[in-house]
Amino acid sequence: MLTALSPRALAPGLSGLIRTNGQGFLVSVVVAVAAQFLSDHYGVPAMLMALLLGIAFHFLSEEGVCKPGIEFTARTVLRFGVALLGARISVELIVGLGPQLIFVVVAAVILTILFGFLAARLLGRGWRFGLLTGGSVAICGASAAMAISAVLPKNEHSERNLIFTVLSVTVLSTVAMIAYPILTETFAFNDEVSGVFLGGTIHDVAQVVGAGFSVSNETGEVATLVKLMRVAMLAPVVLVISVLVRRNFASEQDGKRPPVLLP
Repeated sequence: MLTALSPRALAPGLSGLIRTNGQGFLVSVVVAVAAQFLSDHYGVPAMLMALLLGIAFHFLSEEGVCKPGIEFTARTVLRFGVALLGARISVELIVGLGPQLIFVVVAAVILTILFGFLAARLLGRGWRFGLLTGGSVAICGASAAMAISAVLPKNEHSERNLIFTVLSVTVLSTVAMIAYPILTETFAFNDEVSGVFLGGTIHDVAQVVGAGFSVSNETGEVATLVKLMRVAMLAPVVLVISVLVRRNFASEQDGKRPPVLLP
């Protein structure tokens, strides 16, 4: 029988969480408040200021008492914030962009995976590497790479391919977060086109948010919506790959077909 936890029972765990992560969390809050202050008073994007301040204080995340709290904020708190940001997306925005955007995003994901598959085969890198890199670029970077890797048959290159893919998409996505907003200004994209471009090309969700809102609020909302559409493709893509692998490729270790893995 389930019983409700009393505040007294939760207190030790909560106090331990605060004691471990409190200082790093406060550093993150100060950076966020400072970035918003600079944005309000000098007309610069808050996300850009947060990025620059974060780079300046990066040394605090490498060691010391602030490291656990900064990691907690960058992982748990940031994901919660992205979820709240997604909840802000209005029905009017979705309807305004039209159903054709959904078709474009789905088609882009499929074509990117197929391109990765074919390019890897042509370059002699193997179909596993093609699906891994194509899927990670098409959907959500490192998270997609690890999910797809879990359903692919293993060989002597599997671990190396996964590490290479995760490192590559992480570095490229970071560069894109800084460079792509500049491209939208260079080519004079409007807010909607900029959002589609940023949300459709940058790998990591948090980096899409940073790049989009560094241009404008509308660009950030459109970019977040497009990115969440790509993330929603992860489950069906992993399921399809799992089914195809099970149907067409036997396990290299024992000759048995691997089970279908549900994402």
